[in-house]
Amino acid sequence: MSSPPSQSTPSEVRDSFCRFCHAACAIKVSVEGGRPVSVIGAKDNPVYHGYTCAKGRALPDQHLNPHRLLHTMKRGADGKHRPIPVEQAMEEVAAKISQIVEEHGPRSVALYTGTYSFPYPASAPMAVAWMTSLGSPMFFTSATIDQPGKMIAPALHGRWGGGPYHFDAADVWMLVGANPTIAKSIGIPCMNPAKRLHDALKRGLELIVIDPRRSETAKVATVHLQPKPGEDPTILAGMIRVILTENLADDAFLSAHTRGFEGLRAAVDPFRLDYVERRAGVPGAEVERAARIFAAHRNGGGNVGTGPNMAARGNLSEYLTLALNTLVGHWRREGERVPNPGVLMAAGRAKAQATPPYPGWGFGESMRVRNLTNTVAGLPTAALADEILLPGEGQVKALFSLGGNPMAAWPDQHKTLAAMNALELNVSLDIKMSATARLADYVIAPRLSLEVPGMTLATESLTPYAMGYAEPYAQYSPAVVDPPEGSDVIEEWEFFYGLAQRMKLPLSISAAYEWGPDTERPARTEIDMQNKPSNDSLFAALTQGSRISLDEVKKYPEGRIFEDPPAVVAAGDPDSNARMELADPRMIAELAEVAAEPIERDTEFAYRLVSRRLPDVHNSAGRDLPQLLRKYSYNPAFMNPVDLDHLGLAPGDVVEITSSHASILGVVEAEEAIRIGVVSMAHAFGDAPGGDQDKDVYTFGSNTGRLSSVDRDFDPYSGIPLMSAIPVNVERALDSALG
Repeated sequence: MSSPPSQSTPSEVRDSFCRFCHAACAIKVSVEGGRPVSVIGAKDNPVYHGYTCAKGRALPDQHLNPHRLLHTMKRGADGKHRPIPVEQAMEEVAAKISQIVEEHGPRSVALYTGTYSFPYPASAPMAVAWMTSLGSPMFFTSATIDQPGKMIAPALHGRWGGGPYHFDAADVWMLVGANPTIAKSIGIPCMNPAKRLHDALKRGLELIVIDPRRSETAKVATVHLQPKPGEDPTILAGMIRVILTENLADDAFLSAHTRGFEGLRAAVDPFRLDYVERRAGVPGAEVERAARIFAAHRNGGGNVGTGPNMAARGNLSEYLTLALNTLVGHWRREGERVPNPGVLMAAGRAKAQATPPYPGWGFGESMRVRNLTNTVAGLPTAALADEILLPGEGQVKALFSLGGNPMAAWPDQHKTLAAMNALELNVSLDIKMSATARLADYVIAPRLSLEVPGMTLATESLTPYAMGYAEPYAQYSPAVVDPPEGSDVIEEWEFFYGLAQRMKLPLSISAAYEWGPDTERPARTEIDMQNKPSNDSLFAALTQGSRISLDEVKKYPEGRIFEDPPAVVAAGDPDSNARMELADPRMIAELAEVAAEPIERDTEFAYRLVSRRLPDVHNSAGRDLPQLLRKYSYNPAFMNPVDLDHLGLAPGDVVEITSSHASILGVVEAEEAIRIGVVSMAHAFGDAPGGDQDKDVYTFGSNTGRLSSVDRDFDPYSGIPLMSAIPVNVERALDSALG
């Protein structure tokens, strides 16, 4: 770490917001000598109330990190990376891409964007604009290996035009495999979620949590169902059966706005409480209690987290949760207030009517493997390694990784490694030499968040997914500091703009996010290819048609709630006969498959490995920041003390964790909150397989994605394989495995 500025250097405090994750917490940044030295929460902010987490407070460390890349790196013939000017890199990459496209066609170029591109508004839109102009449809995101059911299930069920109720005013809420007080996502708004949960419980909220771990959120729940991993569909179907059997549904709403009621009733009939108890390992009486509580209040909702989406039948878990919400009428009605009608997005026109189901997959580009197609969640990222490795027409020859680390995040890590090594051109935009960057031909060094302007458009876009703002809030931040003197860093969007200039490709972008099916998409903005645009001009293009102008938002550097004009749910169209679907045939068929399965499955494996979040840990971008390594520099394998005793293990012991596909090493830790028979580990940790990093588990951690096979146990629509609730065995590691 470079030495701090002199204590005599004048200090200035500047308003901004954190871009370490999607929560976009309002912060105060102290700057000395042109460098950020400390970050605190903005205590007077009306949404965050002074909250920031350890990751946000570590922003100065990220900017001053000695491992940060300050120059673009090129890999030589000897495999070593050396700095080159970024302008030269753009020249060379543009020439190489032109050659690849000429020989193999535009489909041979693929783009992958991860979650770390999310807080930079212009990055992904400019990258996609370049791909579109190039003529390549091969644009992949982390959505299909994270929570694809969030998009696929509404396509099968249909949507309610009035929108869902919001957590902050609800009387009941259900969280399935979600722990938002730690993950800052799903259900409870990610802006100071612990305070929001505390306030909700204080006013009388009844909370239902389904989670194999007694998480921080589950500890305060009215009902906590602690099932065997992967049994969320079983419990949800059992809850639906209770509601239907006891006539607790909102019959008037169902009659007016849904179809498929009898089909759903027949499908859930096998899920009697005694069956649910035996199969899921939770008391049937508590499932019944949860169903009654959920149905007792009309102002409520339910959400499914990342873990169940990564487990088997994630789409079904999301679909059944939507069905539960619809059965008891957890949707806003005519005349009710819309808590967030949008700020930097177009104003939503909420209507009290159904939007019917629409295609969730089967359109656009088809993959060459596993009969996969494009989906509403995007192209199946789990198929991308195969698209690189499979010879023939359409083979991917070049990959650009933007804001992501495929070696850590993609499933089937050994196949991912083979794919990275097979590419003719591998370009990574990364702040350091990550596992993916070390395999790349070029590593483009980007500016960091405090060195660029920002706006909260991306966080606002999460509102329909129960992650964004509960209020019509927005903030704009100019750059807080300049890049380090002598550095050669650029913004990510500038790289793709530079490629387009050199390849004589036109670019155009439109508003990045739409606010619902009735929102008109603004006209596209053609980018000036002679004179490089400014960030603010791109931001203006991305916020075309916004409810509040970007210029107005800029007037409030500390962030503001833009309440006027208020919005309410309008009456539905009198001639609308659209219906939401309670019994989509594909979901009903999946539920029938669940009912037909034997209760005891995969008996050769004694444990189930589930994904989790660790407090104050950012798996890829924050793994070398001292503030974020105070407790764990590795990826602990948490287990119940009963299981450790049974295996003759003690906390800190190294174990081998084996699935039907591969093995990893882990360091066990005891946690009484975890259900017996469960191993709980963070996803997207570790390093590339092979070499010392596999054996030095205390330094590098373990990558659970290595345990998944993309060819088996995969969702037939999004292609996501089994990435949580993975059957595994656990045993003490042999000395030979540790070197």
